[in-house]
Amino acid sequence: MYGPDLIRRSVGFADLIEPVKQSFADFSGGRGESPIVVFAPAGPDGDVHVKSSWADGRDVFIVKVATWFAARALGGRPPASGFMAVHDATTGDLLALLQDEHHLTDVRTAAASAVATRLLARQDAAVLAVLGTGVQAYLQVLATLAVRPIDTVIIWGRREQAAHTLRTALNAADPSLSISVARQAEYAVRSADVIVTATGSRRPILYGDWLRPGQHVTATGADDRTKTELDTACFRRADLLAVDSREHAPAFAGDLHAATTPVHAEIGELVLGRAPGRHDPDQITIAKLVGLGIQDLAAAQTTLRLLESPPADRPRPASGQDLVGSSDRTIP
Repeated sequence: MYGPDLIRRSVGFADLIEPVKQSFADFSGGRGESPIVVFAPAGPDGDVHVKSSWADGRDVFIVKVATWFAARALGGRPPASGFMAVHDATTGDLLALLQDEHHLTDVRTAAASAVATRLLARQDAAVLAVLGTGVQAYLQVLATLAVRPIDTVIIWGRREQAAHTLRTALNAADPSLSISVARQAEYAVRSADVIVTATGSRRPILYGDWLRPGQHVTATGADDRTKTELDTACFRRADLLAVDSREHAPAFAGDLHAATTPVHAEIGELVLGRAPGRHDPDQITIAKLVGLGIQDLAAAQTTLRLLESPPADRPRPASGQDLVGSSDRTIP
């Protein structure tokens, strides 16, 4: 069994961008399966996501349990927890238990967003708005910096103090950034080229009326039917709406389910060249992600490789652990 501290020291979102990109292609190419089960034993204060995956040509399969319980945070612990069980694809034997405390879910989500943003955002995007203040919001900013020339970040959060805490953490990670906190989400959105949502909101925090031509939105937080981040007008205004799964995204994402708008492409279809990406600088593009088990499979395989053969003089990957007190959920 590998514990959370070792896993955090060994694996960051940057390690997973290319493996997750390949997992998108594998999924859309029909080379694997990623069932999802969601239940909420504690009502609105706790949920459990169980995801599993196998893929052609992979020598392992995985089963993941990712949880979020408000009661954990009462004692000062991160509200999110979980593990990945890695099994031999030939014998079914358990090979490793990655008790990652949600870290691998966090970083593979950020990697997935980096892939989507790289495919859909304008090449010259320089201003990023992040709606959310938790670990995922922190990682989403760094992931966007990895794929676009962002020099300005605008943070909005439901708790202003948490937004300032995130600003301090991001300033420490990249002192060259110009970072501000917006009191109104509308101001942050209207000012940005790329918008990322990373909350567990149960009502819209981003409205279609705020969007303007040329913007890109990556929405990561509404991952079950009870949650919503984008209002229905956002989806109606999208010139290109891409999802990680045509089957799972409308079924599990509360905001997309309510919108009942057509999906134009899966992210994997964009990777494979089977569907067109952005072809006009004035298009409004949206990537709606609910998270796939095949991404966890890619994360688990990469993690085992890095644990078994760690690169020499490797800097510690960013994890955002200083923000674990945030109430914002991250996508399981």
